[in-house]
Amino acid sequence: MGLKKVLTIAGSDTSAGAGMQADLKTFQEHDTYGMVALAAIVTMDKKTWSHDVTPIPFDVFNKQLETVISIGPDAVKTGMLGTQEVIKRAGEAFIESGAKHFVVDPVMVCKGEDEVLNPGNTDAMIEHLLPKATVVTPNLFEAGQLAGLGTLKSIDDMKKAAEIIHKQGAKHVVIKGGKALDQDKSYDLYYDGEHFYQLTTDMFQQSYNHGAGCTFAAATTANLANGQSAKDAVINAKAFVASAIKNGWKMNDFVGPVDHGAANRIEKIEVAVTEI
Repeated sequence: MGLKKVLTIAGSDTSAGAGMQADLKTFQEHDTYGMVALAAIVTMDKKTWSHDVTPIPFDVFNKQLETVISIGPDAVKTGMLGTQEVIKRAGEAFIESGAKHFVVDPVMVCKGEDEVLNPGNTDAMIEHLLPKATVVTPNLFEAGQLAGLGTLKSIDDMKKAAEIIHKQGAKHVVIKGGKALDQDKSYDLYYDGEHFYQLTTDMFQQSYNHGAGCTFAAATTANLANGQSAKDAVINAKAFVASAIKNGWKMNDFVGPVDHGAANRIEKIEVAVTEI
């Protein structure tokens, strides 16, 4: 039957720790066939590591989508999309592809930057992506923006945001809390529309975590393509990315990427799952 085909619609991280490079590495580790439709190229200043985002011309972006749609992906994920036009087209492309699963990673900022890439993109995501999403995977900042609640500071805040995002159309919501709520544990919140689950691992070093968010969403996508339920896909993705973070490494004086192969090569991490 061959490998399941998984498409990422995302940006390119020239340093290769995040973006479509992280997605493809993660897809490979999950025995799926990764494909790409590139929305933007992110480069870094060699002296300061500040980011520069260069959009792909829309006609070239669309030709990429036509190519991969013709192949027939089993699951699709989004990453950094950049513009409202691209966001809308990504949602349309998922429907046209006939794929069973759609994972939305609502990227709003580049690592190390504080400004939202394009504030108008939030409304476009809510309109064009969330109603189609099997799973949406915002971090605390992104969840606060999507839900209109601002800064989320507690598990209760995360639950309120998850309910709002679910009402916006996403079937399953994962809000990545990470180190923000507790210094000893890493908490994520999973909501399936009826039940809330707290997903917990030990907190590992945070210095070398570049690409963690992309990796988590990509692992979730691959797990769905391989037939896992949404809940199992998310739990196993958290275990995968926790191992990747624990074994992250220093690339240069500015950044250290996660180790995408750690879960398969070094160790698997246990995730505690608690209904709350």
